[in-house]
Amino acid sequence: MKKNVLGVIGGLGPSATAHFMELVIAMTDAKTDQENVDMIVYNFPSIPDRTGYILGSNLRSPLPGLLSVGRALERQKVSCIAIPCVTAHYFHRELQSALEVPILNGVAETVALLRSAGIKKVGIMATEGTVRSGLLSRELDYAGIISVLPSEERQADVMHLIYENVKAGKKAEMDRFQRVVRELRSCGAEIIILGCTELSLIKRDEAIGGGFLDIMEVLAREAVLRSGKKLRREYENLIGGKISAAKHPGISGTDCTACAG
Repeated sequence: MKKNVLGVIGGLGPSATAHFMELVIAMTDAKTDQENVDMIVYNFPSIPDRTGYILGSNLRSPLPGLLSVGRALERQKVSCIAIPCVTAHYFHRELQSALEVPILNGVAETVALLRSAGIKKVGIMATEGTVRSGLLSRELDYAGIISVLPSEERQADVMHLIYENVKAGKKAEMDRFQRVVRELRSCGAEIIILGCTELSLIKRDEAIGGGFLDIMEVLAREAVLRSGKKLRREYENLIGGKISAAKHPGISGTDCTACAG
């Protein structure tokens, strides 16, 4: 087996895995086939739902399935593993303790990027499992970054977009998406984290504008670099279009209807 082979625990969901592969290819500064990242991809959508397990509505843990695929990749001597599912990062510590091969941490890398860019306040769009577990907000808090979560009504919009639209193979209802964005920005969010790989697909397919940081893109960029490949220049800075209070004079604490993380 060649050095620097990327392993992917995929299928969580399948379209997000395909998009992750497309991102890795697009981000790699390759002039020939041979200059691209070698990947071994396992596509296992049968792994139980992560959010359902975290919230207690699904008693089947996804951890055994994740571990089984991780061990298969380890036997194939991959150099590192990526999991293109943000909610699955909830199990990162347990997976890493059971495997010797490094597992990329898209959440930690995202927070590090925000901190290095001097971002002070971010909004979070993610699954209910990610939100309730504190997976993102806890890491942001450690980094001294204020997080803002959607209100209960707007979080329901996020879950509808993820499960009833994207995972169901339907077009995203962008009125729901924009309602969430407006609420988070009204709370002073400079950047909104797209903290679910299905939201990454909305960014791919719709003109959502600036002021977002996509965890899937952060994970793909790290995968390229950890595989020893050169990054295309346009992907060196993934944070762009920061929203400032000057651009949105209505931003104030009293205008905020969302919940602080």
